[in-house]
Amino acid sequence: MSLANKPVLKDKGYTKEAWLLCQESDLIDLHIDTLIPNRIWGYNPLKRNKPWLFGRHFFGHLDLPRMQDSSVTGAMWSITTNPFRSAKSRWNIFNKNITQIHKIIEESNGQLMLARSVEEYHKAKSQGAQACMLSIQGGNAIEAACPAQITNKLVTRITLIHLTHSCFGTSSTPTHWFRPNKGLTPKGKDFVAQLNEEKIFVDLAHIHPKGFWDALDVHSSHLPPIDTHTGVCGARKHWRNLDDKQLKAIADRGGVIGIIFAANFLKRRGGPKDANMIIEHIEHAINVAGEDAVALGSDFDGLISPPLEVSTGSDYPILVQRMLDKKWSHTRIKKIMGQNFLNCWKLLRPTL
Repeated sequence: MSLANKPVLKDKGYTKEAWLLCQESDLIDLHIDTLIPNRIWGYNPLKRNKPWLFGRHFFGHLDLPRMQDSSVTGAMWSITTNPFRSAKSRWNIFNKNITQIHKIIEESNGQLMLARSVEEYHKAKSQGAQACMLSIQGGNAIEAACPAQITNKLVTRITLIHLTHSCFGTSSTPTHWFRPNKGLTPKGKDFVAQLNEEKIFVDLAHIHPKGFWDALDVHSSHLPPIDTHTGVCGARKHWRNLDDKQLKAIADRGGVIGIIFAANFLKRRGGPKDANMIIEHIEHAINVAGEDAVALGSDFDGLISPPLEVSTGSDYPILVQRMLDKKWSHTRIKKIMGQNFLNCWKLLRPTL
């Protein structure tokens, strides 16, 4: 079914203007974790799923049909690393996960297409498919790999550090207090240079602030760094969020900041309890980094609890509606929804 012929969902809390804006735009989510429930219990992302046991909490936020409700045109599908395996085992499991996502793409019958460049993204979109950008959360997944093996996996981005410390550096989680060196290790700095060489996005989500600045010190000044899923300290001070200096540093290098949908990182005392908590963080990021540096990175299916009204893949138009409610222009909204990331991607890979 073409986007033009899709029915407008009724009584969902958004106007026809918001829905049409989704249809007309590049709507790209920089971080989804739907492969986690697929790996754990065989959750099928190709069929429409009902809310699971815990409702909007933790998992069950996304599947392809619900993303199609919102006219999502692309997403970074993350392969999350199990840090408690050996380096060799992590690499073997990563390869199994790569095989699994290729199987999902094949079984989608053309509704999903792999993309590792802006050109491939537009090719997928022109064919009515959603572009699937492969990514890794926890760079230690490929600790035992060589550079050529990484490139051959068609990975678009790698999050250097996840929720645990690794051979590359320190996580922003509170357990960093027990780690004397909170920056990148020499191996981590070499890894950043390797990703730059391979034109793979260096994702600075989850990293300790010291490691953040270490990474930028060794990162090529000609390539854009990104943070795919984060809140901002200017709206809610939290160990998981970026401060204003970090936001500006990413923007100054042509990168983008994807705002997360996880309420526990966004919600402030006395603040909004609905989708406007996400809008607060988007707005602060715009005020600091500019409207060309902000994007969406929901972290759906990544053990998060999003606001109730934006808790599934069908609900992106509600977020657009909240932007319209603030009288933001269609141009600004389209930038946030996907155009900013596409412009950033062109800086990383002018051609493939």
